[in-house]
Amino acid sequence: MTGHVRISIAAWVATVLGALVLTPVFSGPFLFISAFLCAAVTGVGVLLQNWRAPRVVVPVVQLVVLVELISLFFLRDTLRYGVVPWRETALAFNSQMVDAMDSINRYSAPLPPESHLTLFAASVIAAAGLLIHLVAVQIRQAAWAGLLLLTMYTVPAATVHGGLPALLFVPPAVGYIVLLSAEGRTRLSRWGRRISGVSHLDAAEPIEASALGQAGRRIGLSVVALAALLPALIPSLPEGVIGNGLAGGGSGSGGGAVISAGSPMLDMGKNLKRGDNVTALTYTGGPTGGVYLRLTALDLFDGNTWQMSPRTEGQRIGDDVLSAPPGYQGDLSKVPQHKLKIDVSRNFRSPYAPVPYPVRSISLKKNWRYDATALDIVSTNGQTIGGQDYNLSWYDLQPTAQELNDSVSGGDPDQITSQLPRLRDDRLVKLAQQVTADAKGNRYQQAAMLQNWFRSGQFTYSTERDSASGMRALTEFLLENKTGYCEQFATGMALMARILDIPSRVGIGFLPGQPVKDNEYVVRMHDMHAWPELYFEGVGWVRFEPTPSARVASAPNWTNPLNVGPTSPTTAPTTAPTTPGATAETEAPKPNQGRNLPDETGIAATGGGNWFTNGGGKVIGLTLAAILLLCVPWLVRVLTRRRRFSRPPSRLGVEGLWAEVRDTTRDLGLEWSEISTPRQLGDWLVTNVPAETQPAALRLARGVEAIRYAGQDDTFPDLRLETEAVRKALWADARFVRRWRARLLPPSWRWYLNRGSSEASDLLDEFDLLLARLRSALLPRRAGRHAG
Repeated sequence: MTGHVRISIAAWVATVLGALVLTPVFSGPFLFISAFLCAAVTGVGVLLQNWRAPRVVVPVVQLVVLVELISLFFLRDTLRYGVVPWRETALAFNSQMVDAMDSINRYSAPLPPESHLTLFAASVIAAAGLLIHLVAVQIRQAAWAGLLLLTMYTVPAATVHGGLPALLFVPPAVGYIVLLSAEGRTRLSRWGRRISGVSHLDAAEPIEASALGQAGRRIGLSVVALAALLPALIPSLPEGVIGNGLAGGGSGSGGGAVISAGSPMLDMGKNLKRGDNVTALTYTGGPTGGVYLRLTALDLFDGNTWQMSPRTEGQRIGDDVLSAPPGYQGDLSKVPQHKLKIDVSRNFRSPYAPVPYPVRSISLKKNWRYDATALDIVSTNGQTIGGQDYNLSWYDLQPTAQELNDSVSGGDPDQITSQLPRLRDDRLVKLAQQVTADAKGNRYQQAAMLQNWFRSGQFTYSTERDSASGMRALTEFLLENKTGYCEQFATGMALMARILDIPSRVGIGFLPGQPVKDNEYVVRMHDMHAWPELYFEGVGWVRFEPTPSARVASAPNWTNPLNVGPTSPTTAPTTAPTTPGATAETEAPKPNQGRNLPDETGIAATGGGNWFTNGGGKVIGLTLAAILLLCVPWLVRVLTRRRRFSRPPSRLGVEGLWAEVRDTTRDLGLEWSEISTPRQLGDWLVTNVPAETQPAALRLARGVEAIRYAGQDDTFPDLRLETEAVRKALWADARFVRRWRARLLPPSWRWYLNRGSSEASDLLDEFDLLLARLRSALLPRRAGRHAG
């Protein structure tokens, strides 16, 4: 078996074993289909290499074969003449991939065996197999293929609830070792480095290091090096690289925050727990004390998650006012209106625009629509609101407690906001009825009593709680630990309201923020918030605030039934200052900072900033870092050249000058032979330099030959002038493009990388031998003790 066939088969095995980690995420025959696709790609690669096809042609043909097979398996109806992928094929493929991503974001693992999910999994695994074959076989860097296997492992590890079983790490690790062993055996057949066993033959008996131990130490060293270097080189990956797509990563620090369309509640929890509390937006205008800004409303509860129900495309935003707020039957012309100017930071990325409820008009037009039932503003082309500024007006609806109390119970606003999951704990029904027993069936009194019960001091606000709003988590929150943050308070009250036949949904958005100057407010990431919205006939959707005063100072004044009907016997009406927008106070009170709350006091309030502060400075910094990274080869080459020319005449100095000529020829694309003698290379140099430089080239070659073979004394020639003359002549004769390539990305720089890896491998060999010697020295002693 030839070397490339061996590595190709090992690459296929590594890909299939690495794909096993996706079994907790996907179901159905995706693994068998992926194994077949990877086998076909591998077979094509082996066949083309046996035919001596150009190296650049092999991956291109493999990609064509892969596209054809995926089209035949999944998109046969779109093929032209039954076999040729066409424009319709690409559109259908894109549509199914979008549907798959939406399902992955929306549902938890394991995903159902639907065709678009099988297509997604098979395509990803087959593409990874193609890249692994390219890296391991074509580029001949099998070790780097481990990054692709690691990627396949980290994706389910970051998305599967509860993590992956520890044993599931074994298959990709075994596949990686198989790939490395096949590559090492191929190198050995070419008189390269041996990957198995390092023998020391000077002892009475051969001492051989463990091949498995060697491979493990090298893999461990590589992983540790990557873990140490990657965070330094890539301070913060774009959110969505691993995890919930647009939703982004975990709770660590990073450059911004995301609220996605698929899981806004989960994203809000992540953003509240983030360490960095950067500015999300600033706004100017509105009533004194600020205003809540809402992104969207979650109206569908399936027992596991609160999410948005399926929606239509939405209505276009024109110059006219938007639809009237659902359920409101009063005269809107008599309702106070306010205007806002909102400037969203580039730190905040979401397809939803933060707006007050209910918004009347907005300057966002192109590629933005609104939903008539929720009155949220959403992008239609994947554009995010980050970096946008817009103007809007909204109705300042502030119903009185009397209006809400007198609201007549009519029909439900839709078929969703009153639905309850089939499986629910009967204790929750009894709890809701017990808390609202004195309301005598009045929906407003029930809602007010629920809110007062949550804010009565029985509950503790803490962001340390896991982000969970399913039925089991809510039951535990309401009946047992009574500890959570705004997600649990909002979803808990919304659930109990539905139990009492009050339509409810959960709003996601921002608290009013902090004032910074004349009627201007700054809103940060830790100001994200969730609240319940309850429906009352004639008034519409009304915001309540069950989150305790540790986070929100007080509830809106319309939720306090002071003089309307009975109050909750468990708690007296709150006398704390009301929240912004609830009264005519001149300044919004700052929430008390509990022990578990994000610290808002350590960051100075800033304005909306400009392009530089809202991401421009980071773009400049990353650009400069990228330029600096690209300049590393040039810098290494320049410093090496200066060191070589600075050495005094010596054996090391002459060899360094000779190496400088060698690297110069490599940089300029000339074929320098490693097996030729200095005399042969000198004759070759003469043919590549002009006549006036040929004597210098000969003197240089003869000087190197003398110190290597003539055994001369301690006097060495100074060949720096000859070396400089030859180097300048070679540069002058090279083409313009070749010279610039040699400056910016000198090919000889790769030799230093290979030398560094070789020296590191030699060092590991010495370490392996040291361990082997220690083992051979200790084992006889143990045997002697056992015999005694």
